[in-house]
Amino acid sequence: MGILGAAAATLAWAARDVPRAMGAHPDERRVGPSPQWRDGKFHNRVAARTMTQPAGSMLSSFMRDRERRKPRLPIPLAAPSHATTSGLHITWYGHSSALVEIEGERVLFDPVWSERCSPSHLVGPRRLHEPPLPLHEIPPLSAIVISHDHYDHLDLPTIEELTRASSAPFVVPLGVGAHFARWGVPPERVIELDWDESITVGGLTLTATEARHFSGRGIARDETLWASWVVAGHGRKVFYTGDSGYFDGYAEIGATHGPFDATLMQIGAYGDGWPDIHMTPEDAVRAHRAVRGGLLVPLHWGTFVLAFHDWSEPADRLWSEAKAEGVTLAVPRPGERVDVDTPPAVDGWWQAIA
Repeated sequence: MGILGAAAATLAWAARDVPRAMGAHPDERRVGPSPQWRDGKFHNRVAARTMTQPAGSMLSSFMRDRERRKPRLPIPLAAPSHATTSGLHITWYGHSSALVEIEGERVLFDPVWSERCSPSHLVGPRRLHEPPLPLHEIPPLSAIVISHDHYDHLDLPTIEELTRASSAPFVVPLGVGAHFARWGVPPERVIELDWDESITVGGLTLTATEARHFSGRGIARDETLWASWVVAGHGRKVFYTGDSGYFDGYAEIGATHGPFDATLMQIGAYGDGWPDIHMTPEDAVRAHRAVRGGLLVPLHWGTFVLAFHDWSEPADRLWSEAKAEGVTLAVPRPGERVDVDTPPAVDGWWQAIA
């Protein structure tokens, strides 16, 4: 075969699953009626730039201080415990994967258990820590909620395992159901919602709310919608940002759906080159206050290197801003279960390993 032939064969083998992982295009008859859809794609209500930094500057940023984007020491994991079902608890599994236990129901957000957030198992950002528990040990779920279809939020192997291991419905933004259909998920398991639409699951109401972001698993962008989410029980409420830049719509979400006992706020992977689609830690505190949140639990940091800032910077800046603004904060280790009514004091655990 020769060296070139062997290399080509290896590349073909490595890429064999990539087209399937990329998903499918939605049916325009399904997504076209949305107020967010026009000119063949979804749009933010407030325009968002996805890349403003010149390519040369991006490359320079990528090459500079690379060692600071990872911790010096292993990230400590907590052993998840889901013994009690009463009250309101949040477990962060890493990045944006989190479990909300509310009034006896369980909602799993953006589960990603793969080694990489990528269509390939050989290339792409690699995890900085193992998942705190195997996926099959997740307790019984009421719903699995997806914020958007980027690979660090929607992971094919994880979806396949959850399809086998759980009977919970997948609640997703409009258009994302096309990926699930290609992956063989039964259509009755998938519920698609546009912004401001709701579904009742068990004793909970799940509402898709506005976010300022974008979507896409390949060259084409914005063929599927992105969303933040409201989880409302009979007396408790949680808000999940998904990925989003800061925008004035948070105040509207707070006025319509708040106040919230807790918010799950995106704090990491920000950068000067994409100011409109990810929040800084200071933005997250502003958003938390705008939606009228109680306890703030940060997400979207610590697990994958997706930006140029230091690994510990998001948590450091968040802690400083929360103290300055009088916001109640919990910064759990991956796997740590937080009781929203009696949250643990912030102890700066990440600083010892940064």
